[in-house]
Amino acid sequence: MKSKRLFLRRGVLSWALYDWANSAFATTVIAGFFPVFYSALSADLSARDSQFWFQITLAASSIAVAIAAPLLGAIADRGGGRKKFLAVFAMTGILMTAGLAWVHAGMWQVGLLLYALGSVGFSGANIFYDAMLVEVSEPHEFDLVSSYGFALGYIGGGLLFAVNVLMVTQPAWFGFADAGGAVSASFISVAIWWGAFTVPLLLIPADKNESAAPRMRALPAVRAGLKELLATFRQLRRMKTLFLFLAAYWFYIDGVGTIIKMAVFFGNRILSLPPESLIVALLLTQFIAFPSALFFGWFGGRIGPRRAILAGLAVYLAVIAYAWRWLNSAADFYLLAAAIGLVQGGVQSLSRSLYARFVPKAKSAEFFGFFNMIGKFAAILGPLLMAAVPFVVRGAGERDSILALALLFVIGGALLWKVDVADGERAAREMSR
Repeated sequence: MKSKRLFLRRGVLSWALYDWANSAFATTVIAGFFPVFYSALSADLSARDSQFWFQITLAASSIAVAIAAPLLGAIADRGGGRKKFLAVFAMTGILMTAGLAWVHAGMWQVGLLLYALGSVGFSGANIFYDAMLVEVSEPHEFDLVSSYGFALGYIGGGLLFAVNVLMVTQPAWFGFADAGGAVSASFISVAIWWGAFTVPLLLIPADKNESAAPRMRALPAVRAGLKELLATFRQLRRMKTLFLFLAAYWFYIDGVGTIIKMAVFFGNRILSLPPESLIVALLLTQFIAFPSALFFGWFGGRIGPRRAILAGLAVYLAVIAYAWRWLNSAADFYLLAAAIGLVQGGVQSLSRSLYARFVPKAKSAEFFGFFNMIGKFAAILGPLLMAAVPFVVRGAGERDSILALALLFVIGGALLWKVDVADGERAAREMSR
């Protein structure tokens, strides 16, 4: 009953609904249609060139957000505009997603540009969304609330994706002449879904820390943000636990993010699996991840978020080994999709809630800027490692590049094992005072 009341609380529910909103971009665009859509757009390119430009685009969009994230967070904290920043980035992502509906065969450069800008909007808004976790919940609620957001994201994104799949596979049911028209309409539906379910978050009352922050004009806010950011850099050196956690997160979230972004492209271009098999696998992951994310919120509360994350990383290592050695059929792909669904949301949500314990509440956007910066830089390393393996290791093929991800999970897990949660919480309290 306590969990039910918590989940229905206005601030918590409105916050979690944003994950329901923007997860449509993560499922339909990032994981689902765009990789196959881009594969068709770039049909005139070789598989190697097509994969190269796709991976470079992922890296470039990640770099753009990573560089700006901490400064944007500091400016938002000082100027009292976290929700405004979230709205601007979300609107950017929404408009770019809608723009994909007008991209046609041969326009692979335009498609990649819109996708990159949409990804910047998606990732940039998440800086301020993640930071609001400490505004809508108390420390003892972080694990459950963070997992609740991811759970709603999986079910919301999965529901719209299922409808979009029906639109593409049965276009006549929806009044479309062919699958191409249905794909274009799917991109528009994502934009509408994302925009509509963002509204509740923008309407909740401002947190008392944010509402008390002095309102500044743009230039003074930038100056104050820069000053605050420099001060935080000096303080970070004394926050050893937070720094160690970020180092661990950098490595293991790289593996998680690369698997999310490259799975469908890998299955389509390297394993030659039919699109319908890839779509079924994605839906399987989404709907398994919904209860699993909620379970991990409870599981993290029982054994601690750090240990629960480590259990999830062990599953990822098993997935990599299986994908390298035995992945050959659609049935194998479904098995891996189910395994990933069991732990993906848990690793992500508990990483966010664990980090929230180390963050001073009044500087949450700035510190989550660092969190997202690490995540974006991590998303650069994985695709580049996979791209480099066939060129660096003699005789290695595209399948062998999967093994490079195992190193990231091992290093990240080893560093996370050394994180002292109690010390991190104490440092955050001292910094708040």
